[in-house]
Amino acid sequence: MNPIKHLLVVAAATASVFAHTQASAQAFPSAKPVTLVVPFAAGGPTDRVARDLAEAMRKSMGGGANFVVENVNGAGGTIGASKVAKASPDGYTLLLFHIGMASTPALYRKLSYKPLEDFEYLGMINEVPMTLIGKPQLPANTYRDFENYIRTNAGKMNIAHAGLGSASHLCGLMWQSAVKAKEAMTTIPFGGTAPAMNALVGGQVDVMCDQTTNTVGQIEAGRVKAFAVTTAKPLSSNKLLKDYPTLQEMGLKGFDLTIWHGLYAPKGTPPAVLTALNEGLKKALKDPDFIKKQEGLGAIVVADKRVEPAAHKAFVASEMDKLKAVVAAAGQYAD
Repeated sequence: MNPIKHLLVVAAATASVFAHTQASAQAFPSAKPVTLVVPFAAGGPTDRVARDLAEAMRKSMGGGANFVVENVNGAGGTIGASKVAKASPDGYTLLLFHIGMASTPALYRKLSYKPLEDFEYLGMINEVPMTLIGKPQLPANTYRDFENYIRTNAGKMNIAHAGLGSASHLCGLMWQSAVKAKEAMTTIPFGGTAPAMNALVGGQVDVMCDQTTNTVGQIEAGRVKAFAVTTAKPLSSNKLLKDYPTLQEMGLKGFDLTIWHGLYAPKGTPPAVLTALNEGLKKALKDPDFIKKQEGLGAIVVADKRVEPAAHKAFVASEMDKLKAVVAAAGQYAD
């Protein structure tokens, strides 16, 4: 073939591929619904975040965009995450995961995917503060009295959590490690937040550390006692929790734990599709209805650089380092 003619053919083919890619990006996501995989059961805090976000992104992306939620429960969120890691990288299957994205590499020594390598990071969604709470029968009313009570009753106290890798499990591990109470308390796992909370309210267990999405209603109703929050700064904007001290203020230097949620796509998803999803996510996070719903859950919508893929990935990597140390110190592994 004539060299000039050959170059023209190559140029035409390249232009055709580029045009097709551009058309696909412009059409995304109108071809079919985008599935948000939630690696937990329906009705829980992460599921509620996903359903609120699905509606907000439907509006933010327009053009016939539709988002649906699929619950793939089991193994601390790893089954759902693995499904997305292996899904077609076309942008139509996404993962909405919480802090488990950072904790599972520490908890599961035989993980079927690599969180930092097998996903495209789209951005962080929100942060949910945690509260340290106790059964209503506890004689202590302040955090300092509560901590003293635990020390004087070493070996007689227990702490509940909603299952290995759950928010309450991670928070409990961090707190016990910080106050050196690991040997003073017996850990009691439950098969979910509801049974763990019911046991606490009923006085069958003594202590739990869980998300405000699960604790605010119980605190407000007087069914549990609250002692402290886990954020670095006081929750001054929360009418119910603004007067409770942070654990840092109580002497636990560096204690800062929130349960955050992020959005992820399979590795290899086209850049144009990733850009469209990130832009749609950022618009959704500014939706007044979405913000109001998240505030109702006690969550804080992220408005800093972590809404960008690179910053979100760097944050998750730093959380992995922190949680790896916590899990190693506790020696509580899933396999």
